[in-house]
Amino acid sequence: MAEIVFITGGARSGKSAFAQSMAEKLSDNPVYMATARIWDDDFGERIQRHKNERNQSWQTIEEEKNISKHNLDGRTVMLDCITLWLTNIFHDNNYDIDKSLTQAKTEWLAFILKDMTLIVVSNEIGMGVHAENAVSRKFCDLQGWINQYIAAKADSVYFMVSGIAMKIK
Repeated sequence: MAEIVFITGGARSGKSAFAQSMAEKLSDNPVYMATARIWDDDFGERIQRHKNERNQSWQTIEEEKNISKHNLDGRTVMLDCITLWLTNIFHDNNYDIDKSLTQAKTEWLAFILKDMTLIVVSNEIGMGVHAENAVSRKFCDLQGWINQYIAAKADSVYFMVSGIAMKIK
């Protein structure tokens, strides 16, 4: 079973940098599991910036949805991020919240059965303004539920604010 560190917070709160630093302290050759789907040129540039922030010691796995299919036993893995992974699931399920939640929970349970140290990055998207449309409101609910699910199973949880990590579990 994975040892899980869950890191959550708002956009640009320092989550990824904190997770990366933690992974590099735990392993000489950590794994970066990237869940992003390139939706447009701007997003492609954001992904490239993240790649440029990692040195050659990192192994990168790009996996949009099926995170459990990789053999990661004995490794230190940074998964960045739950929000993008969940977006891919939600989009591919035609914005069906129930189907997406079931799929995400099932995939997560299969993923954490591996014997690894897992550092997971997610977003607290429900702390801002009220989402403007029904699909966005559904996604905020879905994100909140999956964050609660992951945090409950995590060994430790950090909340990031302005680059400062607060351990909450």
